[in-house]
Amino acid sequence: MDSKRITTENDLKIAFHIRKEVFVEEQGFQLESEFDEFDTLNALCEHILVYYNEKPVGTGRLRVVDGLGKLERICILESYRKFGLGKIIIKTLEEMAKEKGLSLVKLHGQTQAEGFYKKLGYQTSSDIFMEDGGPHLLMIKEVC
Repeated sequence: MDSKRITTENDLKIAFHIRKEVFVEEQGFQLESEFDEFDTLNALCEHILVYYNEKPVGTGRLRVVDGLGKLERICILESYRKFGLGKIIIKTLEEMAKEKGLSLVKLHGQTQAEGFYKKLGYQTSSDIFMEDGGPHLLMIKEVC
């Protein structure tokens, strides 16, 4: 189990496939809302893949928004959950934020994942709000 930064278009396509399978096909989010202008290989956003037995099975991305690291598009293929891969994705993105000199990170977590994020030190900082058709919470963590 490891993770790596995405540096090639091929790896980015693999991440998109994972996101489509999880968010669109499994969870029912709209395809149009899943992909945006940050889904490129440029300085605006960094993407990662997480591997299980050398197979890419999860992804996430980091953007800098208003001076905070924003963890986004975090997902793992359903049959690979419960192996601790979500924690690897979060820790990798947090390390990337620290490398950028950021001391705070935030995310918009789906409400069913609130307990997972709390175990990793995140604090809920909002009431439930709707994003892309699903209930979410703003969660924040200090990573310095």
